[in-house]
Amino acid sequence: MVQEDRRAVEARGVKKAFGRTWALRGVDLEVRPGEYLALLGPNGSGKTTLLRILATLIRPTEGNIRIFGRDPRREGEECRRLLGFVGHDSFLYGSLSVSENLHFYARLFGLPDIPARTRQVLEALGLERRAHDLVRTLSRGLQQRVAIARALLHDPILLLLDEPFTGLDAQASRSLGELLASLRQEGRAIIMATHNLNEGLEACDRAVILLDGRVARVMEGPEIRGERLREAFLATLES
Repeated sequence: MVQEDRRAVEARGVKKAFGRTWALRGVDLEVRPGEYLALLGPNGSGKTTLLRILATLIRPTEGNIRIFGRDPRREGEECRRLLGFVGHDSFLYGSLSVSENLHFYARLFGLPDIPARTRQVLEALGLERRAHDLVRTLSRGLQQRVAIARALLHDPILLLLDEPFTGLDAQASRSLGELLASLRQEGRAIIMATHNLNEGLEACDRAVILLDGRVARVMEGPEIRGERLREAFLATLES
């Protein structure tokens, strides 16, 4: 894995308008290398928009971002090689097998020894027995795991996840939570957007609450564990 000393993410005064509607109204955010940050907020708070900006899929209307010190406007290709993104759409092809999907994306990244890299990622995510299954035949939980495998193919040091627990049953949720905790232990920075306070937050270092496109509260330590998180979240919504 590439090692970087700079901040994984730095956002300053980020705003985003869609027509006359402002999805983000001036967001400042810093994420350290190896940090696991939860981006919380109700639907419509700006979480997905912020993640898509950080993933270089859309540009901010105002403000600046840096991905490990790089400006996506001038160094977009370099930024994309440092990050992996898993959104609402898995970006997987249902009529292709798991391996075929990964081979396709590995070619897009120009990776060497694609069969070996694909096997390595499948084994790391416990998917080796599913390599030849068509994606459309997999459960929601397994498809989410394959989507993460796709995002990890090029060994990114920043992982961006948008509502990764949506639609998962209890067992799949536990499995995904353990996977994310292990990825953090490998030193990857993780930003996970969610509106669900019951899933995947045990291993987080910090939580940022977005409301109406702004950072409303930043929490860490004991404040983001169990019932204290729920109380803090509800108090922020009501303030």
